Amino acid sequence: MISPGPVHDSLTAGIGATPLVRLDRVVDGIAAAVHVKAEYANPGGSVKDRAAHAMVTAAERDGRLRPGGTVFEGTSGNTGIGLAMVAARRGYRCVLVVPDRTAVEKIALLRAYGAEVVLTPGTVPQHDPRHVRRLAERLAAETDGGWLADQYTNPANPLVHEHTTGPEIWAQTSGRITHLVSGVGTGGTISGTSRYLREVSGGRVRIVAADPATSRYSGGDGSPYTVEAVGHYLNPDTVVDEWPQTYDPSVVDEFVQVPDGDAVRLVRRVAREEGMLLGGSSGTALAAGLQVAAGLGPDDVVVVIAPDSGRAYLSKYFDDDWCVRLGFVDAPDGPRVRDVLPAAAAGLTVVPVGRSTGEVLAGLPADAPDVLPVVADRDGAGPDRASGDAVGAVAVSDLRAAAPGDPVRPGPLLATVGIGESVAGALARVPDDGRPLLVVADGRIVRSLPRPALT
Repeated sequence: MISPGPVHDSLTAGIGATPLVRLDRVVDGIAAAVHVKAEYANPGGSVKDRAAHAMVTAAERDGRLRPGGTVFEGTSGNTGIGLAMVAARRGYRCVLVVPDRTAVEKIALLRAYGAEVVLTPGTVPQHDPRHVRRLAERLAAETDGGWLADQYTNPANPLVHEHTTGPEIWAQTSGRITHLVSGVGTGGTISGTSRYLREVSGGRVRIVAADPATSRYSGGDGSPYTVEAVGHYLNPDTVVDEWPQTYDPSVVDEFVQVPDGDAVRLVRRVAREEGMLLGGSSGTALAAGLQVAAGLGPDDVVVVIAPDSGRAYLSKYFDDDWCVRLGFVDAPDGPRVRDVLPAAAAGLTVVPVGRSTGEVLAGLPADAPDVLPVVADRDGAGPDRASGDAVGAVAVSDLRAAAPGDPVRPGPLLATVGIGESVAGALARVPDDGRPLLVVADGRIVRSLPRPALT
């Protein structure tokens, strides 16, 4: 008999109580049970509905948000969608500051709920007034009746997961959960959920944090990564690296670093094999969960928190052309870019921005290309590395013409081609400006290629 389901007095009453779904197709060879906590089943489509509702409710209770007020937040999308939904239900104006790298579907959703969207550069230092959090703080302070949700410091964020998400998972697994796997964005989800599960299990549940490979949380260099709404990016010009107060690092037993390519290809596979449409951060968490589960036995139960749905990323992870251009998947027809790459000259010669021309020239290999990508200057940046943060390009002839003490002055970016893109497609797509092309694999620049090599 089919259960009719609950009847709610309002939309916000439907937040939480999300299903737990056991995977059975992408777990070949894994003895442990792997479940996905489908947080995209929340009314606003993500785990952030819980935090948004809790933060607004707490602000109303404390008198910080009053009738006629305006809700402000800096967000990569999901918290903003939750806040916009709750604000619409309760009659508040909502203004959301969003990084310009956010998926267009998320921005469209924010506007559909009536929110005002302010786009800002997504890769500026934390102290820059254009930074997503700094700009949201300023706008809220300048507005009568403005209230800043500030998911990065608001204790209602982790607390709602301690009171709801954790107990739900414990009840749904009948207390059999052995491993929790979650990404870390603001840290609210993993911190709150883990506190409950650790307490109720007497410390038996192991907490695994899934993190993009370059995220600072797990010790990466902080360079850009493709997957949204998880990890910690660090602009190299940042003065003080602020971590969210809502993240409690002590709850994490183990980090698993997940390259973007693994996450993107996994969500595409899960959609086709499990019929489950997951967002990129869910792919990061699930890739880590499968890695952990592979070493466990039949009595183990792994629960992976899937923050949101792939519906918000149809123009990215599920768009074949986008994935091909960024080197995540191969074009259906060849020959492909990787097929024409010279066997020699492996790796990528880069110029760190801010260095003097003399320093750069002294470190250049003899076979360096005539035009080089200029990248953000990070600790340990050498002349041979993959890069996720190109900021321009410079000709070696210009470096030699400059005074040795002059700083490198980057010109326009070089065009990029995916490593699995068809040669014909790349030639048709990228204009010929006489400069080399950069080859992208899994979202990161890995090689420089003279355009004639494609013809």
